[in-house]
Amino acid sequence: QVGLVESGGGSVQSGGSLRLSCAVSGYTYGTYCVAWFRQAPGNEREGVAAIDTDGSTTYADPAKGRFTVSRNNAKNTVYLQMNSLRPEDTAMYFCAADESDICGLIVGAPGSSADFGGWGQGTQVAVSS
Repeated sequence: QVGLVESGGGSVQSGGSLRLSCAVSGYTYGTYCVAWFRQAPGNEREGVAAIDTDGSTTYADPAKGRFTVSRNNAKNTVYLQMNSLRPEDTAMYFCAADESDICGLIVGAPGSSADFGGWGQGTQVAVSS
């Protein structure tokens, strides 16, 4: 059974940084992609960043130049380093994983959707001005 657990959220001031982690279980070493999404109250869920099985990365426009997604296959963990945070980054952040390399495709096509193999419960990020 696939399991994902996010951590690392918190409250920071504008311009600050956070590093989110997504611990993945239930998949064979490295054979899955991971996508990060976020959802603010009253807004639809939006893709943020993704990393595929070959390590290729995709970023949504709001994340480009500020966020970096990476993975440590030995730890079955994917990270989202978020720098230069803005109040509009305030949201619940979720990670999702799948065995097929759909993550980059979904994040790179706003409004698209897919049935991921697993979702985490989310971690809250709050950025104050």
